[in-house]
Amino acid sequence: MTAKVFSLLVKSDKVVIFSKSSCEDSQKAKSIFDDLKQKYTAVEVDRREDGQFLQMHLGVVTGCAIMPRIFIVGKCIGGTYDLIELQKNGQLLAVVSCLVGKEAEFSSAFFFVK
Repeated sequence: MTAKVFSLLVKSDKVVIFSKSSCEDSQKAKSIFDDLKQKYTAVEVDRREDGQFLQMHLGVVTGCAIMPRIFIVGKCIGGTYDLIELQKNGQLLAVVSCLVGKEAEFSSAFFFVK
């Protein structure tokens, strides 16, 4: 059941952040999207009954269970440090700009996904 729930959560929004409510890196990732005025869905795994299973499933799917795990249009881009790197080299702004437009345009710009 967790795999199905996970899949639905990842598809629930263009940007989905799996995080922990008390995690500084999770807060930083959210603030980056807030600063860009990009809407996102935050899944606080520490506040969910199935959170432990979701975190383990994240580890299986992404190769890393450390929070946060950030998904853009269903693809994991990594964690906060990966997000900061995308921001530093200008790719994050390009991606966020594409999210406002058509997803077809976005997919061609989404070359950095891990």
